[in-house]
Amino acid sequence: MQLYNNLSAKERAELIEQAGKERLTVSFYKYAKINNTEIFRNHLFLAWDQLEVLGRIYVANEGINAQLSVPAENFEPFKNHLDTISFLENVRLNIAVEHDNFAFLKLKVKVRNKIVADGLNDASFDVTNKGVHVNAEKFNELIEDPNTVLVDMRNHYESEIGHFKNAVTPDVDTFRESLDLIEEDLREHKEDKKLVMYCTGGIRCEKASAYYKHKGFKNVFQLEGGIINYVRQIEAEGLENKFLGKNFVFDERRSERISDDVIANCHQCGNPADLHTNCANEACHLLFIQCDECKEKMENCCSSNCMEINQLPFEEQKALRKGQGNSNDIFKKGRADHLPFKKDLRNIFESFEPK
Repeated sequence: MQLYNNLSAKERAELIEQAGKERLTVSFYKYAKINNTEIFRNHLFLAWDQLEVLGRIYVANEGINAQLSVPAENFEPFKNHLDTISFLENVRLNIAVEHDNFAFLKLKVKVRNKIVADGLNDASFDVTNKGVHVNAEKFNELIEDPNTVLVDMRNHYESEIGHFKNAVTPDVDTFRESLDLIEEDLREHKEDKKLVMYCTGGIRCEKASAYYKHKGFKNVFQLEGGIINYVRQIEAEGLENKFLGKNFVFDERRSERISDDVIANCHQCGNPADLHTNCANEACHLLFIQCDECKEKMENCCSSNCMEINQLPFEEQKALRKGQGNSNDIFKKGRADHLPFKKDLRNIFESFEPK
């Protein structure tokens, strides 16, 4: 019984190319009580491996969070399998705006403590007591309301390349950081303001909406299906697009363009740019924004030092990495000190005055 991958990413990529099948990039989540997560995890792997599903799926006692790709010809069997699981029947599936057959190269189904890392240890906090879900049309109405505070629940490197007009964009590295920060800055407006939130696919907002209701906020709303679903709705219904730039995604594509606006800058030269890349030096692997000119000049590296290392023979690079562990810069995601045009840290509400 195969419960884990036995092919490398390279081998899988070759098979995908040889197959020549169109693949769909799909994401979904569901908060639900799952008792035996290991058995559930194994069940999913066995079923989805047969359908050639690839992706990153987290299972926890609080539910499931999945980002994956599936051959278009297997989409209906995949959906039918989901419908055989009681709490996943008719679950909303977010189909990506842009597809890439190589977005995922392995099937990884992992058991985690939580499907969204939140750092919360409050037994009285009920994640199912969520805020009001709104569609794209209602969302557009709400964010024009002067009594609304619109908050981006994503991290700084996500909102840096794209966000909704007039949104408060927390300058944080983790979801957990934003929870307390937003509550503190809006503590005087728990009853008189409408707190409207959005994220990539809805999963962070769902937990955040339940958290803020738990903390006493009276009017809490979230964008149903996040940015991914919003884009599909505005295109289908001919609604005004209020999103600027690109939507950051967590696969090999790294982003989907939503509007023609380029709102970010290359972290190396400062010119307009909104394409994230990882430093080619495997000992660094820093995620940062790099324009095409700097990409060519710096050979896809974040610094001259990394470029020099990356030019060494592979075995020498491997020897240098041995026993060193990951560079701390990996976790800075574009805020490493040597990047002259990195995004500056600031208070998220310093320019926000409640109306």
